[in-house]
Amino acid sequence: MISISGMSSFLALKLADRTEDFQKEQIRNSFQHSRAIEIFKERISDVETVDQLVEDNDLYTFVMRAFDLEDQIFGKALVKKALKSDKDDRESLINRLTDPRMREMFDVLGFTENGTKNLNTILTGWQTRLVERYIDTQFVNGLAEQNETVGAALQFRRKAADIESPFDILKDTDLSKFVRTVLGLPAESAQMDIDRQATFLEARLDFDKLQDPAEVEAMITRFSIVSDALNSTAALNNVVVQMMSSAVSAGSGDSFTPITIDITSISLMRSTY
Repeated sequence: MISISGMSSFLALKLADRTEDFQKEQIRNSFQHSRAIEIFKERISDVETVDQLVEDNDLYTFVMRAFDLEDQIFGKALVKKALKSDKDDRESLINRLTDPRMREMFDVLGFTENGTKNLNTILTGWQTRLVERYIDTQFVNGLAEQNETVGAALQFRRKAADIESPFDILKDTDLSKFVRTVLGLPAESAQMDIDRQATFLEARLDFDKLQDPAEVEAMITRFSIVSDALNSTAALNNVVVQMMSSAVSAGSGDSFTPITIDITSISLMRSTY
């Protein structure tokens, strides 16, 4: 991955966008990921049931990583039960889980008849889309490890077009944080009654605009600028600030409080969302 450490989130996003194809090709060709992709392509067409998928640790791990569920990878019993659910039964596990990643995996994998049948795994196009999802997830997560704001912005860009109601935001922790930041809401607002939060979002957010890529990019720009402004560690990571702080400490023993101003970002913020 290309390093974005030390950059403002706005500039880091620009670099990520310009180098996305190159970085994804690096991921695709790396030993670890190329081997995982090869195994997936070799074996997935033989999978017809949920049990077969979960019992093949290589395939199971690949699929979980493709849907950014690596943190749930050891919960095989839960995953198996969820994938065997009847989506038409309101009381089934998949309809009671609050993690949207799990529902998305359920829908894309497409197991039916209590997890005993699947018509997708033999389709080349479906296999290709899942491989691309896997690579994209590794790309986003790799950047998020270096800069959480960049990772959150990329996630929002990928999910924005599917947001139709306030509850699509509120059920997703990362989306909720993104929107609160853009709207200038305190973190404590997440503790409000969920119906009150939904009413507030409906009043403050034009959901139709989320279908407009230009509006989405404007929100991402605002999120990047505001997040960096709120993140005091961005200033502490500035090499010049560290040098000045050391100089002040060595000289008089007083403290130096840095203030960083990104003129370009401020100009963009005034002219966008």
